[in-house]
Amino acid sequence: MAIKTELIEYTDNGVTLEGYLAWDDAGADSRPAVMVSHAWAGRSEFECGKARLLAELGYVGFAHDLYGKGVLGGGTDENSKLMQPFLEDRGMLQTRLATVLGVLRGQPMVDASRVAAIGYCFGGLSVLDLARSGSDVLGVVSLHGLLNPAGNTGGAKITAKVLALHGWDDPMAPPARVDAFAKEMSEAGADWQLHAYGNTLHAFTNPAANDVNFGTVYDTDADRRSWQSTRNFLAELFG
Repeated sequence: MAIKTELIEYTDNGVTLEGYLAWDDAGADSRPAVMVSHAWAGRSEFECGKARLLAELGYVGFAHDLYGKGVLGGGTDENSKLMQPFLEDRGMLQTRLATVLGVLRGQPMVDASRVAAIGYCFGGLSVLDLARSGSDVLGVVSLHGLLNPAGNTGGAKITAKVLALHGWDDPMAPPARVDAFAKEMSEAGADWQLHAYGNTLHAFTNPAANDVNFGTVYDTDADRRSWQSTRNFLAELFG
């Protein structure tokens, strides 16, 4: 196995962005690909590491960038300012995600017909919006994602399979919002699953998360279980 990585520049609406591509150079000429959608700070080593893990599984991993080349938040206030415009304009978010998807599908080692997306926190919301907007990706996985509805996709059919991996005690997605999400997915005709981990807060896959008051705490078991569920879901999608 020889994992190769490459930084890929692309643009959307005049903004220069930079994603991180990872693949096994000893693999097949054409293989499935998985977009990795970043948390609110922007594309960091956390997401790049997930892209490499996906490459080790035989996929092409692509940790994308929504904010701009070299843009990475340094704390709660900066992260929030970077994310907020996309929460306020979900159409802008969906358009940028479609651009990312096109870039990924254009890579020479990618089977453009077999693409999925996973995302963490804000990235979880992002991949759900990819599905909500009618994207033809095969499936999406939201890991401790924000479950807020998009507001501009009502009545649209979701064709992508959906897996939401959720900490039941996540203050950013309380039970009422989870119930609303389930109703939304069912009304959209989605093939959807929800796995909830008890006594688990937000950001449970991030080893650096350790702020009980903010509701972000790493959980070893939920991290391990959610990654196994993600692997199983991708294996089912890609056959």
